Amino acid sequence: MIPALLTLLLSQLAGETLSRALSLPLPGPVLGMLLLIAVFAAFPKAVDLVRPVAQGILGHLSLLFVPAGTGVVGHLDKLAAQGLPIFLALVGSTLLAIAAGALAFTAVARLTGTEEPEA
Repeated sequence: MIPALLTLLLSQLAGETLSRALSLPLPGPVLGMLLLIAVFAAFPKAVDLVRPVAQGILGHLSLLFVPAGTGVVGHLDKLAAQGLPIFLALVGSTLLAIAAGALAFTAVARLTGTEEPEA
């Protein structure tokens, strides 16, 4: 268990170190995950080493949401006072994100020539 946790934490540390040292726009944990995937590809036995710990962490992933839920409950008075603006901001930003994704997809389809001709 200790070697598996050490492997996970060292990959995150390596990713964070590389991200900061090279001023990469990629977050350190994401880069660490990519490094871990590379380790898994190079050393398939590492997957068997890390699997039990990773499954244990994923099995208790819901515990990571407890602090956020506590924060929401702690600020219910503010949410009640600002409920409508928060709701409108959430709905508006979601719609804008969907529209931006659709426009980006359309633009990439045009640039790559994969857009189907209109009938």
